[in-house]
Amino acid sequence: MGRVRIDLHEYQVIGRRLPSEQEPTPKLFRMRIFAPNQVVAKSRYWYFLSKLHKAKQASGEIVSVNEIHEAKPMVVKNFGIWLRYDSRSGTHNMYKEYRETSRAAAVESCYQDMAARHRARFSSIQIIRVATVKASEVRRPYIQQLLQPNLKFPLPHRVQRPAKKADRALIIAQRPSTFY
Repeated sequence: MGRVRIDLHEYQVIGRRLPSEQEPTPKLFRMRIFAPNQVVAKSRYWYFLSKLHKAKQASGEIVSVNEIHEAKPMVVKNFGIWLRYDSRSGTHNMYKEYRETSRAAAVESCYQDMAARHRARFSSIQIIRVATVKASEVRRPYIQQLLQPNLKFPLPHRVQRPAKKADRALIIAQRPSTFY
């Protein structure tokens, strides 16, 4: 069975408390949320806002929801992700690095990695910050090894095929050499 894709998008959600007599112009709160769609993004927004500012959906409103697209989606970048997750034993803070083409793809890789290594569910992971990391500032060795200047990957299983059609029909009674 292959990797299940979540297909996350990055949303900017802006909301506030409802205007009241005590506060006619309430403060706006803006968050960047990674979610599969706008409905989940709004839900996660209210979840985090209730934790941070004691504001709930019943006494608030969402002003705008915009999807943020990657500026250069065809360029591979290094991303550092600061996150918090709840495990069976407690709450843990963590910093991880990924090499991807977009912030959303890096966060998606992070969710997959956390599910594989720590059995952490989507709902128990809170993405605190996502930042592009320069090659000189990369901390993790598993990303540093990909930044070497003349990086080459071995191709161990290359089967030599005969060039002519007549030679292909001929049955050769020897094991093919797959190493050069």
